[in-house]
Amino acid sequence: MLELENKAQEAGFQAVCGIDEAGRGPLAGPVFAAAVILPPGLIIEGLNDSKKLSEKKREELFDVIRRDAAAYGIGMADHKEIDRLNILQATFLAMKRAVEALSRTPDLLLVDGNRDPGLGIETMTIVKGDAKSASIAAASVLAKVSRDRFMLELDREYPAYQFAQHKGYPTKAHYQAIRENGISPVHRKTFLKKMH
Repeated sequence: MLELENKAQEAGFQAVCGIDEAGRGPLAGPVFAAAVILPPGLIIEGLNDSKKLSEKKREELFDVIRRDAAAYGIGMADHKEIDRLNILQATFLAMKRAVEALSRTPDLLLVDGNRDPGLGIETMTIVKGDAKSASIAAASVLAKVSRDRFMLELDREYPAYQFAQHKGYPTKAHYQAIRENGISPVHRKTFLKKMH
């Protein structure tokens, strides 16, 4: 999974940074992004696309990545920013905040997906990047775990919506809770136009 990073380093890039997001699809809560620069050659056992890992494994890797990464940053855009900007632009904003939170400036960004967030740093977009690049996979774990933890906090604030179960994603139970309780202050109103 280090092939992309190794090639970039051979081409003279010093700080190759993987970027991924979590939470583009949910009806509630923020979108998170993470940026990770791994030390050259570091192999993290069990690292994979966060969607393929169990919650327990993601939690374990979260601590390992934060300990062993050369630098990492986590950013988010909240539900209000998502409603104001649209989900794509809000995702780019979360990515920008994640890169700004790094302790060193990357000279190449490997971004999961096919859209360049336009951060003014040389960028490669990689479809299914979280399965091809260790630094993107590491970013996917940080973004996912950070967002899941945030949704657990929202669950304590708004227990009627069961955010702990579905993390804000559009499930049958979630739609039922919205029908019964109305739209909460942390729902993305633009995602629920049909339900107003």
